[in-house]
Amino acid sequence: MSHAGAAPQGSGADVDRTAAPIRAAVLLFDLDGTLIDSALGITRCAVHAFEQLGEPIPDEATLRSWIGPPLRDSFAPRLHDAARVERAVELYRERYDVVGWTEHTIYAGIGDAVQALHAAGHRLMVVTAKNEPHARRIVEHLPFGACFEDVIGATIDGRLSHKPELIAEALQRRGIDASSCVMIGDRRMDMQGAVHHSMPGVGVLWGFGDADELQAAGASRLVTAPANLVSAFER
Repeated sequence: MSHAGAAPQGSGADVDRTAAPIRAAVLLFDLDGTLIDSALGITRCAVHAFEQLGEPIPDEATLRSWIGPPLRDSFAPRLHDAARVERAVELYRERYDVVGWTEHTIYAGIGDAVQALHAAGHRLMVVTAKNEPHARRIVEHLPFGACFEDVIGATIDGRLSHKPELIAEALQRRGIDASSCVMIGDRRMDMQGAVHHSMPGVGVLWGFGDADELQAAGASRLVTAPANLVSAFER
């Protein structure tokens, strides 16, 4: 399933070619909507979970809005009962573990951008709200996956699942200071995580968020195409 990136909106769209590069040794990449278009796998697994529970299937717009946030945050308003939320997460992950993790496409140009940034000497990591075992499996199978020195994802029990906490885990795990980092992602959660740690947040417009969402969440810069990531940073 191919997903066209959101059209630029607002005053801060495409400043890639005019703004000075951001100095950063470490680049933290979101996964869904930034490196891969995972809409098909995520929405199919959510539909599967709700079907198995006998719950009404959310509409397409709702399903797509669930790409990025922690599963429990998305399911709770619909299912109300904590036990049913946990069961929905289990059902989602059962399908995801078998087939859902393969149901994605790589955004055109992102592999070249990642490899160029890696070759330029940046340290690259993936920081995602997807559970870490699934995230690691996906990244390991990407043609450019070896460029990432680590993959930080959510814990299975949901204890660690929000972007500020996940970024904190990445910093602690790798012994990195936030002042040397940038967060790159497509949703408000990515920008909020960056703001929480006082690091720049670069919003990408080929994923599931749009310029208004990213700017409202505190994006330092918006990038409209993967190729423009290369000139957005310097060591």
